[in-house]
Amino acid sequence: MARPRPVGVVLFQLGGPDCLDAVEPFLFNLFSDPDIIEFPFSRLTRPAIARLLARRRAAKVREHYREIGGGSPLLELTRAQAAALEAELRRSLDTRVWVAMRYWHPLIEEVIAQIREADLDELVLLPLYPQYSKVTTGSSLNEWERRSRRAGWRMPVKIVPDFYRHTLFLDALVEKINSTLARFPAGEPVTLVFSAHGVPMSVIEAGDPYQEQTEATVRLVMERGGWSHPHLLCYQSRVGPGRWTEPMLHTALERLRPGAGDGGGAGARNVLVIPISFVTEHIETLHEIDLEARAQAASLGFARFEMMPALNDSPTFIRALADLVLTAVSAEVPSRAEFS
Repeated sequence: MARPRPVGVVLFQLGGPDCLDAVEPFLFNLFSDPDIIEFPFSRLTRPAIARLLARRRAAKVREHYREIGGGSPLLELTRAQAAALEAELRRSLDTRVWVAMRYWHPLIEEVIAQIREADLDELVLLPLYPQYSKVTTGSSLNEWERRSRRAGWRMPVKIVPDFYRHTLFLDALVEKINSTLARFPAGEPVTLVFSAHGVPMSVIEAGDPYQEQTEATVRLVMERGGWSHPHLLCYQSRVGPGRWTEPMLHTALERLRPGAGDGGGAGARNVLVIPISFVTEHIETLHEIDLEARAQAASLGFARFEMMPALNDSPTFIRALADLVLTAVSAEVPSRAEFS
């Protein structure tokens, strides 16, 4: 009997500049995304707008990356996830796992070229965004479709669109929250601040499920953890002046500051920020939360501020990813051309 060919898995992530010189071209790729910059005739003007936005923001963003070591750790950490996932899957399935980044190397088109050379039986696309949004998961899958079509190569795929309610994913979060709560003095109340990447309200109002799925994640984690601590959900990483999901993280900390006394958990002494939509450390956790929000918390007089580390290659999280792949392989899931 012929030996079955391996199953391929592609882990999608945002990507991040690997050095300071890569910051501006990374931002150009980000602002060139048609799933982010879209308006009448944008196809003609998008490149010029992307160059302008990237040039304007590069100096500030470059400084942020300098403060966390000179580049993003996202690729290294995602490759560690891929290696752990491949090892876990190979317990029951011949598997090869690739990493594809949306805005920096290895770009999706580069990974497609590699996969074309592999002799695969089938392929599973697994974006590493727990909650679906057209500007994250949808963008990666649309780019996969575009690049596959241009390459003249269309392999049927199985797709994991989200995993915010997967029990092992929730267990992995509970484990990380509990281990971080152990840093606080025993018996003291701690306010749990769940922080997710913000999206424009125009995206949500157009029917995007991201906010609803993020709120559901918080509810499910709180139920699974069984904590009595007060908690709230906020957002971060807003770009531009438009309306975004709220409250933003800095606003939430201001409302919770010791002595604020306006109810709803305000006047907290201890705060634990939980990155609820980020499964890997990168600029949003290492700089925006662990440097900027930490400094704000100190200036506001909080007794203790902690950030839950991202899941990274947590064994429980890797088992969650493996189960998602195995479920997709065993299911009759049709490929889709567009994710909008």
